[in-house]
Amino acid sequence: MKKSTLAIAIGLLLVANTGFAKTTKMTLEQRLEQLESRLEAAESRADQAEQKVQDLQVQQAAEIKEMKAAQGNTPVNGQTPAEETKKNLTTPNLVLSGYGDLKIYGDVEFNMDAESRRGTLTKLNEDRSTEQWDMDGRILIGFDGIRKMDNGQFAGFSIQPLADMYGTMNLDDARFNFGQENDWKIEVGRFEAADMFPLNQDTFVEHSGNTANDLYTDGQGYIYMMKEGRGRSDAGGNFLMSKQIDNWYFELNSLIEDGTTLFSDSDNDNINGRAYHGREMEKEKNVVYLRPVVNWKPTSELSFSAAMESNVVNNAYGYTNSKGEFVDQSDRTGYGLTMTWDNTKTDPENGVVFNLNTAYLDANNEDDFTAATNIWWRNIELGYIYAHNKISEFEDVVCENDCIIQEEGTYDIHTVHASYWIKNVMNMENFNIYLGTYYSKIQSDQKISSDDDRYGARVRFKYYF
Repeated sequence: MKKSTLAIAIGLLLVANTGFAKTTKMTLEQRLEQLESRLEAAESRADQAEQKVQDLQVQQAAEIKEMKAAQGNTPVNGQTPAEETKKNLTTPNLVLSGYGDLKIYGDVEFNMDAESRRGTLTKLNEDRSTEQWDMDGRILIGFDGIRKMDNGQFAGFSIQPLADMYGTMNLDDARFNFGQENDWKIEVGRFEAADMFPLNQDTFVEHSGNTANDLYTDGQGYIYMMKEGRGRSDAGGNFLMSKQIDNWYFELNSLIEDGTTLFSDSDNDNINGRAYHGREMEKEKNVVYLRPVVNWKPTSELSFSAAMESNVVNNAYGYTNSKGEFVDQSDRTGYGLTMTWDNTKTDPENGVVFNLNTAYLDANNEDDFTAATNIWWRNIELGYIYAHNKISEFEDVVCENDCIIQEEGTYDIHTVHASYWIKNVMNMENFNIYLGTYYSKIQSDQKISSDDDRYGARVRFKYYF
């Protein structure tokens, strides 16, 4: 009995072990199948993630390309220290609109003057017959924008605000231009057209009396320089068309402005306003100056220019006579010729710049002729200006302040000027100092004041940035 019982127990154990082994084998297979399924699912998810990353990279590259094209490659990156870069994940940028390039520049110009005329800022002595010390100057900041196309067409602008030492803000140029490179161009705004009376390195050039280059001061004599219709007016604007054909250049400038601004305020107590030949000028309408210029450059060093300027509007300004009739004084036509030799590009060390200028003005009851020559060599400039004024009518008035011309007649004005350029001060190529001086004298057989000459000297500090 014991043997049979033992046999039965052994048989049951074997049957149980066999069933347990089968059960364990099935569980492992199931687990392997589950693991294999999970691996396949993980690989599928990895493939999907990789595809998403590739799609994101393609999209990001397209966005970056689009941003660069829109910005015109004009970001201005700040120089951020490494410590700050760690704190800030992005570097600040000045992002432009993307329509072309922008140039920012400027220059500083301050003058210290000693001259025979009354000073404008520092007056050491109120006696006008003695020398005076002046100080003046300004800081200019320029912004030039331009967009060029592959076919050579372009459009752009320029604005140049000024801050002077007297605490006021002014403006030099404010213009818009467009055209075809080396072909044609149109400009509109505030600017100066071609210079028909270059004075070379004119650091300090004044004239007998108180006559500026583009302003007629009554009773002081007039040095006419073909600049009445040139532009950069405080009372109007320019519209200029130009064309380049080989070595020929043509331009036509039109200046629309208040014509009475050509004349300065009178020193005579009987005249309240701008004076010409002893009379107050009354504005009726704006003047329109037309100023064609032709330049021919047969060689890279030599050039010739011819021009005229004329107001084409009748009765723009004048005066009312004793009969109550309006007398036109706005008929003014000028002519000019200039020749320039400049070989400084081919010979920077010993190159010479030489100018020969002449101009003639036919105005109401006045004819003015001017001729000048100047030369620049090795930073030294010398020049001479001769002016001949013929006044056929002058109101019988008494000038209160240094009026040299008081009646009809002919007057000659002689002016000599010189300057020296001190380059690269403190080894800075953008810092220069100019030394300038002039002497001017008026002569006539008519009655003129005894104070008929002017002289002065200047130190100019010039810094570019």
